[in-house]
Amino acid sequence: MKNLRLKAARAGLDMSQDELAKKVGVSRQTISAIEKGDYNPTINLCISICHVLGRTLDDLFWDG
Repeated sequence: MKNLRLKAARAGLDMSQDELAKKVGVSRQTISAIEKGDYNPTINLCISICHVLGRTLDDLFWDG
C-alpha cells in the first residue's frame, strides 16, 4: 500500500527524497520504496522519519 501521507508530509516541507534519506541515514531508493509501498521500514526508521518531518507515527504510518 502506498504511503501517500509520508510523501505529502515530505513534499509539504519542500524536502526531496534524497534530503530525507540523508537526514535519516538511508538511501533515496529506500525512501522511494517506502512511499511506493514496496518496503516496510523498521520501527526505528519510522521514528527517525517522524522526527525529521515533525509528525507522529499515527500521522505517517499507522491507520487509526
